[in-house]
Amino acid sequence: MTKRPLKEDYQLKERFKTESEVFDKRTLLILSKLIKKGMLKTVDYPISTGKEANVFRASRPDGSFVAVKIYKIETGPFFRKEEYLEADPRFTRIKHKNYDIIVTFARKEFKNLEICEKARIHSPKPYYQIGNVLLMEFLGEGELPYPTLNVVGPLHGEADLESLLIDIKKLYKQGLVHADLSEYNVILKSDAPYIIDLGQGVILAHPSSEKFLLRDVTNVLHYFAKFGIKRNLEETMNWIRH
Repeated sequence: MTKRPLKEDYQLKERFKTESEVFDKRTLLILSKLIKKGMLKTVDYPISTGKEANVFRASRPDGSFVAVKIYKIETGPFFRKEEYLEADPRFTRIKHKNYDIIVTFARKEFKNLEICEKARIHSPKPYYQIGNVLLMEFLGEGELPYPTLNVVGPLHGEADLESLLIDIKKLYKQGLVHADLSEYNVILKSDAPYIIDLGQGVILAHPSSEKFLLRDVTNVLHYFAKFGIKRNLEETMNWIRH
């Protein structure tokens, strides 16, 4: 009997872990509906995994690709994230159950991405949302996704920082704050950095919106300072607000 290499065993275990975390019965039914509607053909492989959601590259019937973000049903951190829904009139009738909160975050990210699209902010285009599943633009070339900022660093130096700050300002003018922005939530396309993961985004009426804005900008400036690209925090905050 041939023994399978340890590396292959590990890869199989990791794949099973990833799939079992997101492909519960309810999610499989949703994906089946999307396939029947002709919005998806296949769900191919994960391109990003996190504590709260995994993102998969998927194929459409016309051969193009789409990103499918699946919020995990069995995940505890969502109970601690209800604070991100405070003061948001879009989500006032929420049953405080795990699944309802998760679906609300999927809805919230979809609506925030719609705002980004209208404001011409560099972010994935939203296509469709149902339950805990979100369909959006696949940011990649060919079959490969573009890398995140933390992996490759700024490709265009100060121009990347300028683009991000302009998008943060545009988002603020639309009444939103990302609330979880860092080099890990920025994808680098050839033309500009794209902001992703807007599920935690809060409106300005949120009691912590200014605190979240300061944290976002601090994270961005701190990261770029590592490459010798520096901006004054106070001046940048004043510029964003006005």
